[in-house]
Amino acid sequence: MKAIVQYKYGSPDDVLELGNIDKPAVKDDDVLLRVHAAGAHIGDWHITTGLPYLFRIAGVGLRAPKARVRGMDVAGRVEAVGKDVTQFQPGDEVFGTCTAHSPSTNGQDCA
Repeated sequence: MKAIVQYKYGSPDDVLELGNIDKPAVKDDDVLLRVHAAGAHIGDWHITTGLPYLFRIAGVGLRAPKARVRGMDVAGRVEAVGKDVTQFQPGDEVFGTCTAHSPSTNGQDCA
């Protein structure tokens, strides 16, 4: 699948690129979305640039960002749900805000 990815810290023009990532596995309590729109805000800028350096020490990644995909706000359509998900089903249109970034999901843990 396609995503805007980042492999090092720097200015958005220098480090963000369109690339391919693996489709995330759907765990028992996960919802997989086909993203139709994603937003970027000041938190994404901090993670992209790695500034202030305190963000790196706080767990974002010391030498490079752990989560490769930027964007915290998302809207799209549910493609799949885990077996423990009861509020959503495939085909539902949803929006939300990512609350955590996990390297295993390319930064796509959203609420």
